Amino acid sequence: MRLEGKVAIVTGAGQGIGAATARRMSEEGAKVVVSDVNEASATAVVDEIRAAGGEAAFVHCDVSRVEDVKGLMEATVAAFGRLDILHNNAGVHETSFTGNAQSHELPEDVWDKVIAINLRGPWLCSKYAAPLLKTAGGGVIVNAASIGGMVGYPMGAAYGPSKAGLIQLTRVMAIELAPQNTRVVCYAPGNTDTPMVQKYYNQPGLSDDERRMVQEQLLGTHLVPRLARPEEVADLVVFLASDSAAMINGTCVVIDGGTTAWRGIRAD
Repeated sequence: MRLEGKVAIVTGAGQGIGAATARRMSEEGAKVVVSDVNEASATAVVDEIRAAGGEAAFVHCDVSRVEDVKGLMEATVAAFGRLDILHNNAGVHETSFTGNAQSHELPEDVWDKVIAINLRGPWLCSKYAAPLLKTAGGGVIVNAASIGGMVGYPMGAAYGPSKAGLIQLTRVMAIELAPQNTRVVCYAPGNTDTPMVQKYYNQPGLSDDERRMVQEQLLGTHLVPRLARPEEVADLVVFLASDSAAMINGTCVVIDGGTTAWRGIRAD
């Protein structure tokens, strides 16, 4: 097992890629701290891991709040004695908070909330995890970026810059934490079958034709003609967190079904 004996924190682990990653890390031998603001969904993930014979604990954490982040680190050491892996997965999109999500309409408080969770959150978690990783002899920080931080999308004026910033933060922290034997990497998913994406085609009031149209739009740029499964992204996270990826540092790995490989002109 690739993560045998390791202790990992996964933020935003109550659903989607975070939940899939927490389960996969446990399957690979890690003890997992399942962190989220939603206690019910995160506790359900903990129960799944324990039922499968793994070790897991839930810790409530709003990653934009420094006291919550400090508490997360303290609770991890109290539960499992150390920290080896931090997966900064927690993230939000402005369309979860407002229908006025275009850049010239976006409410200022929504911008602030997205940046606080998507960019400040990973920085805070990494800042307070770094001493624990150093004490453990070194470790790995894996950041969840997005291709939304690499190419432009409508209604992503906060989300896109937050993810672009996270890609750059990954580079900077990789340089700064290399002397303590800690790698910092990130990955950029495309459209993945998670609640964040499902909400677009599961909106109340959509007709079947409208639902199909939204799904076709989501898949329109994919060379692999389907949404990614959270478990497929989790497999990448586990690889990046493992010793198998020891030479991967300070970079962003794209997992987007081919979206960023082309300009929209299909071959016949």
